[in-house]
Amino acid sequence: MLVEKSVAAGQANLEVFSETLQSLALYDRDILVVTSDSRGSGKLGPFGTKFPKQIVEIGIAEQNLVGVAAGLASTGKKVFAVSPACFLTARALEQIKNDVAYSDNPVKLVGISAGVSYGALGTTHHSLHDFAVLRTINNITIVAPADNFETEQAIRLAAEADYPVYLRFGKKAMPLLNAEETTFEFGKGRVIKNGSDLTLIATGETVLPALKAAQKLEMESGIQAAVISMHTIKPLDYKLLHEFAANGKPIITVEEHSVYGGLGEACASYLMQSGLHNRFRIVAIPDEYTVTGSQSEIFNHYGISENGIAEVAKEIL
Repeated sequence: MLVEKSVAAGQANLEVFSETLQSLALYDRDILVVTSDSRGSGKLGPFGTKFPKQIVEIGIAEQNLVGVAAGLASTGKKVFAVSPACFLTARALEQIKNDVAYSDNPVKLVGISAGVSYGALGTTHHSLHDFAVLRTINNITIVAPADNFETEQAIRLAAEADYPVYLRFGKKAMPLLNAEETTFEFGKGRVIKNGSDLTLIATGETVLPALKAAQKLEMESGIQAAVISMHTIKPLDYKLLHEFAANGKPIITVEEHSVYGGLGEACASYLMQSGLHNRFRIVAIPDEYTVTGSQSEIFNHYGISENGIAEVAKEIL
């Protein structure tokens, strides 16, 4: 489907989430937000002011948050359960597994300040496990939008979805990507840039450094790198992955997640089982407790950056 942009570029995806939710709630009384003391960090202050009867504050009790959200969703409400991703997908994992997915309650789980967005608060506040644990749970769609456009479309689709969805958002302001692919739907990756020498597959806030790396490679070395925003981690767009792997050129995946269990391993598993043996690298957070610093400092430290990704591309070529 062709969709039009209706939000300004350069906002944090969370701000777009809040604005889009407000526009939906204006015409749909079934839109409900349940939060775990996350109005401020979730940019939900304006929503609560405009729609005080459509927001439920649970307090810092993530397991109760998911349980209450599941109960409301079972009555036909369109529920967005908002909480920091690190706590939502760890403390409340059993409730996500049983009350939401197993019970088929179409809760929209919104993990905010995901990845290493909390920066200097350290490993306890980083969510580098969420893709991995949720991928193993049946009946849940996992989405990490890359920019404001993808965020708005993801919220609109999630609001009408009759199945559970996990939406992952960081805190950083994100420019609008000028993509080759102008449509958006769950389970279908977006081609941001075409290229014939190798393919960079990224998700969420790592799509931008992947695109910058591709531009750097082209400008400095004439290397043509394709860039894909694989916003849906599950179900993965195997058709698109196969299409870009069929030429035998190298593939590099980039994610704000552990090297284990995320986008990279999902892509590698498909390629190996399909008999496609492209040279392959995962750019992600290694198996260690993360260094302390801002998101950009952590990205630079682990090579999840324009220069870091470009260097990996040169090595693999």
